[in-house]
Amino acid sequence: MKRCPLCTHEPVFDFYRDAQRSYLRCPRCSLVFVPKEQHISLEDECKEYSKHQNNPADVGYRKFLDRLCTPLSQKLKPNSCGLDFGCGPGPTLSVMLAERGHRMTLYDKCFFDDPGVFSQPYDFITATEVVEHLSAPREALDKLWTSLKPGGFLGLMTKLVIDQQAFTTWHYKNDPTHISYFSHDSLRWLADYWGASFEVVAADAFIFTKA
Repeated sequence: MKRCPLCTHEPVFDFYRDAQRSYLRCPRCSLVFVPKEQHISLEDECKEYSKHQNNPADVGYRKFLDRLCTPLSQKLKPNSCGLDFGCGPGPTLSVMLAERGHRMTLYDKCFFDDPGVFSQPYDFITATEVVEHLSAPREALDKLWTSLKPGGFLGLMTKLVIDQQAFTTWHYKNDPTHISYFSHDSLRWLADYWGASFEVVAADAFIFTKA
C-alpha cells in the first residue's frame, strides 16, 4: 500500500496516468505525487538541471523571482542570514537578496552539496521551484524548518495543482524531475502541521512564518 510522502497518510488513490507515469493523490493533504519506483536516477536528475540557463544577469528570471524576493525582503531585518535551498547551477535569488544586504548560504544536492550548511540556524530560507522535485517532501521540509530560527521565514515558489481536469493538460507535470505537486490544501496542511502562519504572496509564491 502506498503512503503519502508529505503527511504519511495511507491509503492514497490513483489521480491520473499518462504514457510515462502514474500520479497518486493523498486524501488528507491533497499532495499529488509520482510513486518512487517511477522516479529517475539522481544522475539523470542532475543532468536535467545542468541544462537550465538561469543566471543573475537574466532580467526576466529576476522578475520571476521577485514575486517572492520583494515580499520576503519586506519582512526581513537588515543583515539577516539566509539559506537558498536548491539554488541550482546559476544561483540568482541569493544574489538578489545579497544585494539587499543579507548574508546568503547556498545548498543544492547536485551543485552545492555541503550538508554542513544545516548545522547553523537561519533567519530565513528560500526554496524556489524546488518542492516539486522532492522525493521525500516531509523529510526535506522538516529539515529546513528545523534549521529556521523562531520567528524566521520559509519562502517557497511552486506551481499548484488546481483539479484533475486541469492536471491532464498541465505542462508542469511533464518534466521528468517533477514528482511532488502541491495544492493550496497541501500548503495549509503543512502550515497546520508546523503550527506556522502561512501567507500567499503571489499565485506561485508562499511564505511560512515560524512561531
